[in-house]
Formats: sequence, structure tokens, C-alpha cells
Amino acid sequence: MGKSSTDVGFLALNTSASPMAVMSTNPIDKIIPGSFNSRTLIPNLIIIISGLVGLTGNAIVFWLLGFRVRRNAFSVYILNLALADFLFLLCHIIDSTLLLRKFLYPDIIFLPCFNTVMMVPYIVGLSMLSAISTERCLSVLCPIWYRFCRPKHTSTVMCSAIWVLSLLICILNRYFCVFLEDTKDKNDNLCLASNFFTAACLIFLFVVLFLSSLALLARLFCGAGQMKLTRLYVTIMLTVLVFLLCGLPFGIHWFLLIWIKIDYGVFAYTLYLVTLVLTAVNSCANPIIYFFVGYFRHQLKHQTLKMVLQRALQDTPETAENIVEMSSSKAEP
Repeated sequence: MGKSSTDVGFLALNTSASPMAVMSTNPIDKIIPGSFNSRTLIPNLIIIISGLVGLTGNAIVFWLLGFRVRRNAFSVYILNLALADFLFLLCHIIDSTLLLRKFLYPDIIFLPCFNTVMMVPYIVGLSMLSAISTERCLSVLCPIWYRFCRPKHTSTVMCSAIWVLSLLICILNRYFCVFLEDTKDKNDNLCLASNFFTAACLIFLFVVLFLSSLALLARLFCGAGQMKLTRLYVTIMLTVLVFLLCGLPFGIHWFLLIWIKIDYGVFAYTLYLVTLVLTAVNSCANPIIYFFVGYFRHQLKHQTLKMVLQRALQDTPETAENIVEMSSSKAEP
């Protein structure tokens, strides 16, 4: 039996439901092969267009940070965040393209694997933002410890652990909720436990992200000592803000669909499409933020993308010496 690409999102959001249950409870999503569904046309076109822009931007960021710019503690996180956004947008584009072309495929293997691949970069993105905000918070609140006691390869180890753990969480969730062949009661209990663990991880990451960002804001505006605003600080705060506005609704919607039995009516389906579009906008916006912060209020006339990205990750207040150093780096190969 085949299934339209729209069902991919609902299976990713409600892993405890069987594919037939999702199809039967969502009458709007029953797309007849070869038919035209105007309700999903505009959202999926927005996802494809913004996704293509985001793919280009994240690819440029990944190439510059990976091969052209000397990496530091924070640029390693930004590099991995760009890779996660790239993969997430790629899955978005594939999903939306298959839907618009009314493509049908077997759901026995492809759908669960595709859902797993799509959810991994989302969890990785949230984890990277939490790690960036926490590390920035430590560097501000505990500067002596951070400068002299922080292990040298902390960023690389953290990024590797985040990718492995995110992949493991998604694979286990998919295994317990889809592939496990066992008695129904035992399977439901394991799936429920897996969903609870996944939701708990997302809530923990959000709490860490929120508290560390709040601590940074408090240190900036209410600290005893004067904290100078740097471009790195602005980059982190804008990236976190965009995620809270555009990326977090998808996670909240996913959590609500798991724990609250929402009827798949017009409102729930429209809300689902809105969260999908917002996640694409979030992943697309990050490269724009980097280059905007790097370009903003700078006097150099001839700037390369490498210089702009370096400036966006600059962790020291701008001085005349910094500007001259940035200008001279243009001549580097």
C-alpha cells in the first residue's frame, strides 16, 4: 500500500500511532493519487523556496568554517549547526517535492527511515544551540575557569556526543514504536516509554537553552561589571531568538500530539503546516543572521564572505586594530 508524502510529517510527530490510524483520523490528508490539494500547495512551495536558499547559505557557512576559517570553540558548534540545518532542509525539500508531485512509495521501510533521518538534525540543532548558549554563559560568568581550566577539545567532543546521542534516541524511538514485533501491550508500553524519554530530552535541552540565554541577558543588563557587547554575543542571541520563535513550535506541537490526543481536524492540520514552514524558516535564517551581523555597521568597502563570517564570530569588542586585522586577512589565500 502506498502513502503520500504528507503522512511523513504526521508519522514523525506521532510515532505511537500506526500508519493506518494516522490516515484514518486525518480526512484532510487523504490525497487521491493524481489529485490537486490546494491546501498544501503554498506551504510546501514556501518550504521548497526557503529550503533552497537555506541549503545554499548553510553550505557556504559549512565550507568557510570547515576549510577557510580558523576554528575556535564557538565556530565548531556553528559548523555542526550549519550541517544539521542543511540536512534538515534537505529532508524538508524532499518531503515537500514528493507531496507536490503526488509521489507514492511503500511505507514499510522508507517512511520510518526517512522520519528518523529528518528528526535527527532537529534534535541536533536544538542541542547545538543549548551547547553554544551554555558555553557562552560559562565564558562570561566564569572567565578564569573557562580560559585556563576548560579542556582544549571540549567543543569537538560535545559535538560528536550530540550527533551520536541524537541518532541513538531517534533510532530507538523508531525501533520501539514501529519495527518492534512483539505483543501489542508490551510494544505500546515500550513505545510510550521511548516517547517519554524523547520528550524529556527535548524539554531538558529547551530548559538549558532558556536558562543560559536568560543568564546572559541578565549579565548584560544587570551585571555588576560592565559587559561589552560583541558580535558573537549578538549572533548567539539572534540565533536563539529565531529558534524560539520559529523552531520551537514544531517541538511543542510534536510533544502535544504525543501526549494529548488531538483530533486531526482542520485546525490541527493547519497548525502542523505552520510549524513545518516555521522550521524551514528557522534553518534558513541562521546563515542570514551570521552574514547580517558580520556586515552590520562596518566601514570596509571590499568584504569577502570569509571576513564577514569571521566578524560575526568575533568575541572581542571592535577596535581600530581589529578592523585593520580583518582588512589584512583579505589578502590571505
